[in-house]
Amino acid sequence: MSDEDLSEVTSQQNAQRSLLVLSGANLQLLGSRQPEIYGSATLDDHMSAARDEARGLGFSLESLQSNHEGDLVDAIGQARSVHAALIINPGAFTHYSWAIHDALAACEFPIIEVHLSNPHRREAWRHLSVVSSVATAVIMGLGASGYPMAVRAAAALLDTQQPGLAEASTQE
Repeated sequence: MSDEDLSEVTSQQNAQRSLLVLSGANLQLLGSRQPEIYGSATLDDHMSAARDEARGLGFSLESLQSNHEGDLVDAIGQARSVHAALIINPGAFTHYSWAIHDALAACEFPIIEVHLSNPHRREAWRHLSVVSSVATAVIMGLGASGYPMAVRAAAALLDTQQPGLAEASTQE
């Protein structure tokens, strides 16, 4: 096996145990923005809990927060060759970003959509998610438990390697 082949195998093995968490618009304000809805934990607190959960399950975890839709679309595109699964809280992009929807639809790995609050118990305009139709699973309304739960869900999907699960969920 050549050095190049060995490097590719190593990259694929690392990707198999790597998760990416993407956080959308205004999530950098967690902890101070509407704590009665989103809780007092900061985004860093949530990512620390998710990272601890991932580490305990034998996964690495990277995270990115952006208020710019294109940054998230680019990260999704790059994740396809670097990570084994993606966890996303698109924030306000949930309700209208067809660009994020289309980028996620091109992914062939588990996608877990997370929301700290339950959008269905809030204003009517929050009830629509253009992301849910391409997500493998959706976790909402569980507050700070949501991110570690999403990590566990992604790990379980990857560890059981249920072929076609992600594809089947997008066809329903």
